[in-house]
Amino acid sequence: MKDIVIIGGSYAGLAAAMSMGRALRNVLIIDSGNPCNKQTPHSHNFLTQDGQTPAHIRETALSQVLAYPTVKLINDTATDVAGSDNQFVVTTLSGTVIHGRKILFATGIKDIMPAIEGFSACWGISVIHCPYCHGYEYRGQDTGIFLNGEMAVEFAALISNWTDKLTVFTNGKSTIPAGSIKAAIVEKEIARVHHTNGRMEYLVFTDGSTQPLNALYAKLPFVQHTTIPAALGCKMTEQGYIEVNEFKKTSVPGVFAAGDNTTPMRAVAGAVGAGTLVGAVIVRELLGM
Repeated sequence: MKDIVIIGGSYAGLAAAMSMGRALRNVLIIDSGNPCNKQTPHSHNFLTQDGQTPAHIRETALSQVLAYPTVKLINDTATDVAGSDNQFVVTTLSGTVIHGRKILFATGIKDIMPAIEGFSACWGISVIHCPYCHGYEYRGQDTGIFLNGEMAVEFAALISNWTDKLTVFTNGKSTIPAGSIKAAIVEKEIARVHHTNGRMEYLVFTDGSTQPLNALYAKLPFVQHTTIPAALGCKMTEQGYIEVNEFKKTSVPGVFAAGDNTTPMRAVAGAVGAGTLVGAVIVRELLGM
């Protein structure tokens, strides 16, 4: 019987494992090795690690976390969680069955890419989601926003902090309120993102015209990386995130969630902070506090 089974071994999961490993708790991490930022060349806005690759940060974290003898990791995929508080049963793709007192979902989310050639190849490199993570590197350059409607108004105002060479691409008829935005608005549908190794050079529209561009911000729809929390009964927010309280507790007793699966504020530093917090919270709960 494990004290805690952590499903997802990226930043939130590893930070939680370190907290609990240092508290001498028996921890098992299940990870499939498929993080959503696997294409991102550099991670920024994280103290002591600014500019490092996500893979380097994870490898360093993993070596440090697994140095604690009560923390173990298996390369596998959780397929089911059953049971109740202090008596959970986790089944994996390989057929392994694990018993645990508490469950932590640190599984992240999966972005849904539009059917635009070259878009997914640029995701995390020059098609980006967060100005705090990537904006400095594209400061002052030709930048686009792949959005429509009211959300585009607020996001364009934010991105103007980094560049005044800004165009909003609505990929169809604009629903942006007239006069609400200073940036140019292009309604033409995008057929292709022309790039070299994920670095975009220009957009190609369905009418054959092109527009030079260095970076394109996109707010994409997403799904949870795993449906297990919902099947277990965890409440979800209207936006599709796992609902948690300030201590990262879900609506199901003994089940916690932390990281990108709970918040739109997607950042390595935020995930590490959430994981550190939830690790301490779980230790207290195991002690009956």
